Amino acid sequence: MDNHAILVAPSILSADFARLGEQVQAVEAAGADWIHIDVMDGRFVPNITMGPLVVKAVRQVTDLPLDVHLMIVEPDHLIPAFADAGADHISVHYEACPDLYRTLNLIKGAGCKAGVAINPHTRAAALYELLPLLDEVLVMTVSPGFGGQTLISQTLSKIERLRKMAVEADRPQLHIVADGGVNLDTAQSVVEAGCDVLVMGSAIYNDDPVADNIAAVRRVLQNG
Repeated sequence: MDNHAILVAPSILSADFARLGEQVQAVEAAGADWIHIDVMDGRFVPNITMGPLVVKAVRQVTDLPLDVHLMIVEPDHLIPAFADAGADHISVHYEACPDLYRTLNLIKGAGCKAGVAINPHTRAAALYELLPLLDEVLVMTVSPGFGGQTLISQTLSKIERLRKMAVEADRPQLHIVADGGVNLDTAQSVVEAGCDVLVMGSAIYNDDPVADNIAAVRRVLQNG
């Protein structure tokens, strides 16, 4: 893939919430493309994180697209609230939705771009019929629910299959997002597999200044 088209989406799950607004603005100033917001409900995944109020607060401090990843059961009930709070993209989990056509249409009806996230064990082929409705596919490259994990190398072949499926379905513009374990050591591998959006949490937020960390990612992609 053309490295010039790769988008960097810092995940605020790894940010310092005592200075969340400052840290969001810092990555925007450093050239981040999206802000990624992981929503966990303690049911679909073990952890509980943030809700619409956090999305609303982030919306007030940045003009970057907000990519909201719902790791929750029964997401249909909360899609309007996240859209109203300022989400630009909303992704729901294939494994959590009994009627993805209905859920994706709810997202689009709320004025957001629609995505589906898949866990490491879910096959790429499960999404083939949905591709015409999707703006993005988010591939969990770790088990969902915790930050700071090591990327599961077997997910790279799934990314490759998804990119081929997108081309075959005449959806070359489909965003394929890698989420989990993406850092300076793995970024080039997921890009080569076919991802064009890199969700990066600890790789960006664990060390200050964040601008240096984003610059390091850009250098890796440029020199890869």
